[in-house]
Order: sequence, then structure tokens, then C-alpha cells
Amino acid sequence: MISEAQFQTELQLLISNAIREDVGPGDYSSLACIPDTAHGQAKLLVKDQGIIAGVALAKMIFEYVDPKLKIKTFIEDGTHVEYGDVVFEVSGSSQSILKSERVVLNTMQRMSAIATKTSQMMQLLEGTGAKILDTRKTTPNFRVAEKWAVKIGGGENHRYALYDMIMLKDNHIDFAGGITLAIKKTKDYLKANNLDLKIIVEARNLDEIREILLSDGVHRILIDNFNYEDTKKAVALIGKKCQTESSGNINEKTIREYGLCGVNYISSGALTHSIYNMDLSLKAF
Repeated sequence: MISEAQFQTELQLLISNAIREDVGPGDYSSLACIPDTAHGQAKLLVKDQGIIAGVALAKMIFEYVDPKLKIKTFIEDGTHVEYGDVVFEVSGSSQSILKSERVVLNTMQRMSAIATKTSQMMQLLEGTGAKILDTRKTTPNFRVAEKWAVKIGGGENHRYALYDMIMLKDNHIDFAGGITLAIKKTKDYLKANNLDLKIIVEARNLDEIREILLSDGVHRILIDNFNYEDTKKAVALIGKKCQTESSGNINEKTIREYGLCGVNYISSGALTHSIYNMDLSLKAF
């Protein structure tokens, strides 16, 4: 994953762009009927159940819109919530609260859904020793929040983008002229450009795993679209030589069985691309 400094930079970019997109030159609905001197308060109300996520990011959004807004937090990120729970209260300029409202809700609803899904998948893996990873199958310009939500839900982050890890998948291997050549070219490139990046190589069958193991410097082998029995064979072949990761159409019905095959990680795009937003609302009181 990216550094903490880059993570914070990405969050600020997300917030500024989201406010730009939603507010533009002004929230004319509020400007038209609410005096700029008006003060109010609102509460973040849960109308669903699951794992709440995005509380810390909501505070950053309120701070960006109006540093004078005050937030009183009752429930922190990563906590299970039920219908009727109040996560926080915000008070201050009524115009500022309304200007922040939609970005806060859009962010928290999606992050909470992702955290909930991740938590459910982690529970299915309990006792197997495997950990769940996210992927790059994220919403454009919202990746940093979605990956943060996976962490809040108890999962692990895969690479953030194309620049913080090498991942040689089937197309890379085919275009490069084969597994061994792709690995060699990659190691040469990293050395020539003074880059310190981990290398993951995808395998489509057991023969490809055997070939990958002939090369040094591979951090993890991606065991892609294998059945259970072949996954077990792959794990046995790899042993302690490098990390193992299962991927490919893994869902709630199959994830535990793959975890029991002995892999270190299971990656799932469904954590971020196939979720329904948690129902939350920001209500004045």
C-alpha cells in the first residue's frame, strides 16, 4: 500500500473534488432561504445494521467545509450499529452543515457497506489462517475511501494502484513471452530504475506454479481460478517459498473452503464492486 503521507494526500483530493462536484459555485437552496448567521445541529442516524465506517472521514469533510463546525462522536469506526443508533452530532453554521450533508452521507453509506461486507467475509474465514484482500475494482476517484473501509471491516489492503506493487497477470506474461522471461524483465527493470517493489505472479495451472518457483524474488503467487483440490496441491508445491493468494469468483459460499486450502490470502473484488449502501441520514434536531 501507499505511504501514510500519500494516503492523506489522496483523502484531501477526494474531499476537495467531492465538494467541488456537489457544491460548485454555491449551495443555492440554502443560500436562498437560510441566513448565513443561522446556527443549527444535526445527528447522523443509522437506519440499517452493520459496521459503521467513515466517521473519521466525515470529520475531515466537515473540517474542510467549515473548521468552526463542532462534532460530538458517540460511535467510532469499526463498531457494529443497529437501526436507531446515533453515530455523531454536528453543530454550527446551518449553511455549512447542509453544504457538507450529501458528501458525508454518500461517503459513509458506501464505506459502511464495504466494512460490513468485509467483516462478514472475515467471519467466514475465522480459524483458517487466511486473510481477505481487496482489489483495484473500485469506484473511480473513491478508491482511498473504499480501501480504508476494507481495513475498518477487518480486511487487508492489496496494492493501491499500478505503481506500488508489481503484479504480473496472464496478459503481462503472454505479452512478455512467458513467465520466466516476464519475471526476469521485471527484476531487470526494477534494478535499472532503482525501484523496491514486491512482485506477485499469477498462475493459471500447476505447471505455471512450478515454473514460477524456478525464479527467485517472487513475493507471492496468485492462484487464480483454481478448484479446491488444485489449490491444495498448489499450496503444497509452494510451501514456504513465498506467499499464496487465491482469487477468481470467490464468494460467501466458497470463501471458507478456499481458506481451508491453506492459502495466506484471498482477494475479492466483490468487497468493493458488489455492495449496497448502508441506509444513513443526517437529521436536523
